[in-house]
Amino acid sequence: MKALILANGLLTHPDQVRALAQQADLLIAADGGSERALALGLRPHLVVGDLDSLPLDTWRALEASGTVLLQYPAATDETDLELALRQAVARGADEIAICAALGGRTDQTLANVLLLALPELEGRRCSIVEGKEAVFLIRSGVEVAGEAGDLLSLIPIGGDCHGIWTEGLEYPLAGGTLFLARARGISNVFTAPRARIRVGQGLLLAVHRAREVRTTWPDLTLLEG
Repeated sequence: MKALILANGLLTHPDQVRALAQQADLLIAADGGSERALALGLRPHLVVGDLDSLPLDTWRALEASGTVLLQYPAATDETDLELALRQAVARGADEIAICAALGGRTDQTLANVLLLALPELEGRRCSIVEGKEAVFLIRSGVEVAGEAGDLLSLIPIGGDCHGIWTEGLEYPLAGGTLFLARARGISNVFTAPRARIRVGQGLLLAVHRAREVRTTWPDLTLLEG
């Protein structure tokens, strides 16, 4: 099941969000993301968060349209996006796209990207989609569709990544290591319609930059270790 989550960050590509929403089975808004959804003519199936960003008239309009609102205490350890991700998993989503999660506040942007490492997301295809870019985490291995000339950056998080093997990229790795706080993995280039990346140890953040703004979900296939 495909779940699209609309966060409360900058929304710079409204047509992209509409296109992705048409392909989703479940639309979740993280608190203030609900107002972005309504502005785009979309009705969330579910709104999650402490709802401190939700005006009363918006709350009433959502309830009247059948949207489920899950309100959490304001003093909670999780951000609204983290709560939304957990709800997507609880409802059986195996493919998740997140929009409006980047830009604006640096702290929120970094936290949102690192949420891709949530243990609950292991075994699920989860990406942050923004314009031409899709951001996803490689825990074991992935095959990603693209076009020759697309950029793919591989960035270790949480420590060094060892035993990396790549195919379909201009600068290959054959059992190599990418080190935390070094930029060696930035701006590799697709040489084939699909690239394969495997990692033996560590968490590898991938940023796939296509030539055009995305209107379809990232085409990812998870590979077993």
